[in-house]
Amino acid sequence: MTVRLPADLLPGPNDLWFLPLGGCGEIGMNLNLYGHDSRWLMVDCGVTFYNPLQPTASPITAEVQAADPTFIAKRKELLAGIIITHAHEDHIGALPFLWPRFGCPVYCTPFAAEILRRKIANSGLSQDMPIIEIPPGGTCNIGPFSINWLNITHSIPEPQALLISTAAGKVFHTADWKIDKAPMTGRPFKPQVFKRLAGQDITAMVCDSTNALKPGFSESETACYQGLYQVISAEKQRVVVSGFSSNIGRLISLGHIARRTGRYLALFGRAMENMVGAARACGYWPDDIPLIEPSHVGYLPANEVLVVATGSQGESRAALSRLAQHRHPHLLLEENDLVLFSAILIPGNEMLVSRLIAQLNMLKVRTLQSADSAELIHVSGHPNQGELDLLYRYVQPAIAVPVHGEAAHIQANAGVARAAGVPQQFTGQNGDLFVLAPQPRVWPQAVTAGRIAVEH
Repeated sequence: MTVRLPADLLPGPNDLWFLPLGGCGEIGMNLNLYGHDSRWLMVDCGVTFYNPLQPTASPITAEVQAADPTFIAKRKELLAGIIITHAHEDHIGALPFLWPRFGCPVYCTPFAAEILRRKIANSGLSQDMPIIEIPPGGTCNIGPFSINWLNITHSIPEPQALLISTAAGKVFHTADWKIDKAPMTGRPFKPQVFKRLAGQDITAMVCDSTNALKPGFSESETACYQGLYQVISAEKQRVVVSGFSSNIGRLISLGHIARRTGRYLALFGRAMENMVGAARACGYWPDDIPLIEPSHVGYLPANEVLVVATGSQGESRAALSRLAQHRHPHLLLEENDLVLFSAILIPGNEMLVSRLIAQLNMLKVRTLQSADSAELIHVSGHPNQGELDLLYRYVQPAIAVPVHGEAAHIQANAGVARAAGVPQQFTGQNGDLFVLAPQPRVWPQAVTAGRIAVEH
């Protein structure tokens, strides 16, 4: 008997489907769909950023891009709800712009809700979006889907993994995560939470693959704090640190370092200021870490300045690029000042960052990238192979579905799952339909997947 793909792609009461429209076969732009009993559940709705120096199959050249939501937008009456697992741009950034195509409730934790409301206020879009706040570690029902929100560790407050339960099976959706026993925000990773899933007969584990090519274990955010302190405490000149604006733990680390080294902390970049504002509103910013006005920095002695600036990937409009071109309104860098890159160099951005460093060198400003530092000045928020192996052994799913990575990352993740004893590993890309139950299989390119431009 020939098994055919349902023409209308409507899941029945015995079906449990996973359909990624973004973030599978690439890093960023996450948009995932789960199908069961004639309804769909969306998990995350993020953006990616166009890099003209990085080869891509997409003809779209807009600066900000999102996954093409046409498939689910045409079926929006079947979309039970949208879950946002955490407030990183590649998981939340497209939602204010795409939500009018969906019109359904949005579920997220209080911190993600704060970020989302700020985005809506700034964009003027989606003013009537119903945002339902779920406490970290909480539960909710969305159509035929029962959701357990599970606290996990990552480089932003309130990251959540999801246990999605249906009458046809259960999916453990990791979202972005790592094993951090000493994070700067939130509680340490708790293995027992995930070990308990082994007794729940998990159908599939849909898992982050970002660092699946790296052996061993990722380092803790606290270890990064110690490394940054060692570098900055030895400096006599101005120090500018550039990193990812959403890493609140890193910003808190730098705040503590500023206080310990007798420096004043200032933030350069709207995204960073907005993220800290949200952290303050939700109680994550310590009261004993003051910030000074960016306009005051230029009047301070060099050895009292610690600036955190956006633009670690060489973005032309970010604060660090303006500093490198001597056109920032609040500070002129001088000879022997130090710029630290407390971030990973994202593949494809090498030429942009090289150009930025050349501009800083012309000013005789010293630079230190994380890959060249003797001290640990950056740690990833994603799991290495050792962590992947442990989580697969904790959860013991029947199927592993690696996502959030390019083809090599996904294949490496599948290899870890196989070695950890997971019976089946399904690999694919955006637009593939992963049938998880009742008869597991993958339908390649069941849905047309692509990208659209987002006015940001």
